[in-house]
Amino acid sequence: MKTGMAVLCWSLFLAVPLLAREKNDVIIMKNGDRITCEIKGLASDTLYVRVDYILGVSSIEWSKVDHVESKQLFIVKTQDGLVYSGMLSTPESSGGRPVKIEILEPSDTRVEIEKSQIIKMDETASTIWQRFNGDIGLGVIYSKGNQSTQYNFSSSLNYPRERWSAGAAYNSTLSSSTGRSPATRNELNLNLERLLRWNNWYYTGLADFLQSSEQGIQLQSVIGGGIGRYLVNDNRSMVSLYGGLVWQRINYQQMIVPSLTQNAASALIGSEVRLFRFNKTNLSISATLLPAITESGRVHFNLNTSYYVKLWSNLTWNISFYGNWDNQPPPTFSGSDYGSSSGVSWKFGNR
Repeated sequence: MKTGMAVLCWSLFLAVPLLAREKNDVIIMKNGDRITCEIKGLASDTLYVRVDYILGVSSIEWSKVDHVESKQLFIVKTQDGLVYSGMLSTPESSGGRPVKIEILEPSDTRVEIEKSQIIKMDETASTIWQRFNGDIGLGVIYSKGNQSTQYNFSSSLNYPRERWSAGAAYNSTLSSSTGRSPATRNELNLNLERLLRWNNWYYTGLADFLQSSEQGIQLQSVIGGGIGRYLVNDNRSMVSLYGGLVWQRINYQQMIVPSLTQNAASALIGSEVRLFRFNKTNLSISATLLPAITESGRVHFNLNTSYYVKLWSNLTWNISFYGNWDNQPPPTFSGSDYGSSSGVSWKFGNR
């Protein structure tokens, strides 16, 4: 897919190390250790920093941090869904009181938030390219018994801002074995999310493009949007549920059935789940259910699951499961395509 290759090119370009700012932020741990560094961001209960005498990005458990001081601007998000932007400091507090983080916004407004309520921080950068986060993954599985080989490539990009974010993800799988034609599956997902005025509510727009030789799909396009809510959003897990409407257009391989194209309007029911433990493991699940409105009884279901384990620095090992199902495919076409893959991924950006 040409679009998928474009995502790959952008990923490789953005993966090139970027110039960092001065490392003059200060972190004081609960055990008294003092670290002078560059704070990159906070996610999944992990504070990411760069230290002059340590190569790469280091990870610090957020719950063990006592004080932070930084004159850099950060986008700060809380469990309640509130968003702030400003410099960070820790005001003095009497013994036994919860530690708070003070945010000095550009308007000189000071806001104090309990440290345990902060679930995400993103460093604002002077150039657009330094605001991207993402990862690139590769995997190969080989079996001598039937001479089968599976190749997998994955790439993702995320651009976070104060009240909105945009993302793209591309996954490609090629499987071949003795006596069978190679099977390919390519999927490109684009999404845009913006927070609403109500805490933890957001609206989202999405586009998904799928090619699957197993199901005979030359190109399946799904475009739509809806409204969602974060049901759980803390330093250990994230669960969101959203609903809306989409338009589906499916072009089946013309070599099997000439000019077979199907269009349908469908309801959208989706969910995302993320479970994480410090910087060691991460489980991500994304599922969408599309009951057709214009085709009675027809339902599409899509599932993507990934489990990551940190190996070293920005390198992780992952195992993934993908699947898409259609309960009323055209005659002679398969109603499902699913499989698993394993490989390594490299993260880049402020993580």
